[in-house]
Amino acid sequence: MATEIEAAKVVLEPEVAPVIYSADVNQFNGGKDDSRNVEDVVRGLPSHAVKELLSLGVCVRCIFRLFGIQGPIYGHSLLSPSILSSILGELTVSEEDNVGNVLQKCENATGLTFEELQRKVCCLCLGILQFTFYDDREVLVKKDSPKNLASLIGDMVKQEGHQIDSFSLEVSMPPDILENDQSIWLHMKTKYVSEPWFQEKLCSKCTTAKDALKYSIINSLENLLDSICSVSSFRIRLTYSHSKASEETEKISYRTEASKRRKTGTGNGVNIVDDFLLSRVQCADSFSDETVVGERPLNSMGDQESLKCCKLLLEKANEPYHFAVLFYRTPIYFGGRYLKYSRNVSQTRWIIDDERMGEASVEVRMLGSGRPFLIEVQNARHLPSEAFVKDIETEINNLENKLVGVKNLKLVGSNGWNLMHEGEAEKQKQYAAIVWISRHLKEEDMQSVSSLKDLKVLQRTPVRVLHRRSPLEREKIIHWMKIESIAGSSQYFLLHLCTQAGTYIKEFVHGDLGRTHPNVGSILGCRAEILQLDVTDVKMDCFLT
Repeated sequence: MATEIEAAKVVLEPEVAPVIYSADVNQFNGGKDDSRNVEDVVRGLPSHAVKELLSLGVCVRCIFRLFGIQGPIYGHSLLSPSILSSILGELTVSEEDNVGNVLQKCENATGLTFEELQRKVCCLCLGILQFTFYDDREVLVKKDSPKNLASLIGDMVKQEGHQIDSFSLEVSMPPDILENDQSIWLHMKTKYVSEPWFQEKLCSKCTTAKDALKYSIINSLENLLDSICSVSSFRIRLTYSHSKASEETEKISYRTEASKRRKTGTGNGVNIVDDFLLSRVQCADSFSDETVVGERPLNSMGDQESLKCCKLLLEKANEPYHFAVLFYRTPIYFGGRYLKYSRNVSQTRWIIDDERMGEASVEVRMLGSGRPFLIEVQNARHLPSEAFVKDIETEINNLENKLVGVKNLKLVGSNGWNLMHEGEAEKQKQYAAIVWISRHLKEEDMQSVSSLKDLKVLQRTPVRVLHRRSPLEREKIIHWMKIESIAGSSQYFLLHLCTQAGTYIKEFVHGDLGRTHPNVGSILGCRAEILQLDVTDVKMDCFLT
């Protein structure tokens, strides 16, 4: 059942100005010619159809949407029913009869007068394009103009301290909006399908409520935030939701989704829309569930059936949506290589039964060129500069305790994860370990160990990590080894080795009760223990410079 909220595209698609209007609706910029442009657009519309839509409780911006108008005209602050009425002037006798009949039927169907209908929120957008909504405190808010709504959003951005030079605007609306649009389409087609202007104008591509809202506020937002709307890491997300989920809407969504699979007509693009419209008639109980959608011509719909759809629509339009604004920035990534000079600083936290075991659980230093790392910063308020990043690196390296160090710290894109993962499986690591054996070290021991190349080792999950790792058997490769004797000691030596990533070095030395084989002890034929371990190099290309 289609109950999920639809998500809007991050930014508006390129505007395609409708060819059916002579006025350039993309030239609205708050200048003195804007009112004249509004007049030109409105005069290009069929007056009797516009006034009927007004009588049904459709707001001006939704009327523009139905006729496919696009562009900044939606941001005009003076769009109101009274403006449209003054531009369109008096109705002709035939128009008066037509609209009068509609008004009378709407009043009879809903029990509301025309004035009461006008005071209700728009029956299509439920106040979204009238900038009326409930806030998070359940207080009804009505902004007089799109600029005021943009000011509300802009002030919130500034209060949260976001530093931006561009933004993406996202809008999320419930599926009710699409259902409402389909009801009006059905009603209008039933009444006006035979009129010449209908195929030319109302059958043009309808502008979505999401795009209309964006057209309304984007210019003002850009001015208020002194930034441009484009593909950006900083997102402004406007979410509209209803406090009461309508069972009828869920049924309509389900049936509409099913009807999308049925294609009817001659393939001229008009009857594809009919498939959506006819599903609304089912939902208004004009058909039984067994009726095959598409078998009944749309122009055979009676006036009563059309009125049922409008009545359903008008009865639903009783309260605005809840409105919420969310600001977030896509993650920022810092990459580099770190060094760990102290054996008393943990590589990772050692947690058993939800308790941290000690302050320093890993006795391994990270030396040489360092180990690659990546840090993700979520929803950052400020955009760090290269100079700022270098200052962070310097500050870390100048710490008095000298426990850790950083090299080549830089800002990287999200592809930093790919760089890390690509080299993870193939990387090699070099170590230096102090080893004790239960007998004296011999010259042949050193030659025997150094002769081993690409030694395959089977390692079962070590006992020390069984509490947090799956019990598996892994094959790893010891690429090379070299023994360096320690002056004054016959049982201690320095073992240098290069291994495949993921090799457990401690276990390779002492054998882990036979869980790693072969191991240094089995190779030398004696007991072996590791005392200290350093990582001297990590063979990965990322973040070397």
